[in-house]
Amino acid sequence: MIGLALAFFVTALLYAIAGFGGGSTYTALLVLAGTEYRAVPILSLACNIVVVSVGTWRFARAGHLDWQRAWPLFVTSVPAAWLGGRLVVEREMFVGLLAGSLLVAGLVMLWQPIWKRDVEPAPGPRWIEPVAGAGLGFLAGVVGIGGGIFLAPLLYLLRWDGPRRIAATCAAFILVNSISGLAGQASKGLAATGAVIGEHGLLFPAVLLGGLLGAGLGARRIEPQWVRIVTALLILYVAVRLGIEAVK
Repeated sequence: MIGLALAFFVTALLYAIAGFGGGSTYTALLVLAGTEYRAVPILSLACNIVVVSVGTWRFARAGHLDWQRAWPLFVTSVPAAWLGGRLVVEREMFVGLLAGSLLVAGLVMLWQPIWKRDVEPAPGPRWIEPVAGAGLGFLAGVVGIGGGIFLAPLLYLLRWDGPRRIAATCAAFILVNSISGLAGQASKGLAATGAVIGEHGLLFPAVLLGGLLGAGLGARRIEPQWVRIVTALLILYVAVRLGIEAVK
């Protein structure tokens, strides 16, 4: 458990610098560690909530979070995340979905031109936001991620808003969908959910400390683009490992 907690600490540190929660990698680490797969989304979503709560609060306090602008993303993603959390999937499908999600996540994080776009916001059709929110929210609930790692590049491509507003929106998106997804998971067995979280209690202070340190480093000392590259390579490596696991 100490080794897993250390890996969670490093994951939270890296993702917090880049402005994310780390749920995709928490999930992969738990699967590779042999954790009962039905418990994996519960732990990943709970750790996500710990990390992004701090980031969302900081963005909101700084005035970067525009709830009126972002609500179309949330109105469909929250119920979709709850439904995804309630869905019962077989282990092979779960690992396959996770591997595919991580592969896409790693590739979009490596595609640096997305993150360097410096253009005036030019919002597109409003129907895109609720559709994207529903799809990403459902995926978040099923495999135990927040969905922000996919939402951020999509919003950049759509020229949705400026970088700080996008980062703030993604942090809030991860938070609300992690809460909703965890609620869906808990609805399948509240007592079991509490027991899983209690048995892995060491992971939560690890991600809290990593998230706090990462947020501070990202704000003052380290260029997030370099952290994204390193994190993306790690994600791709884990995706390949999980892909091999899925076809065994």
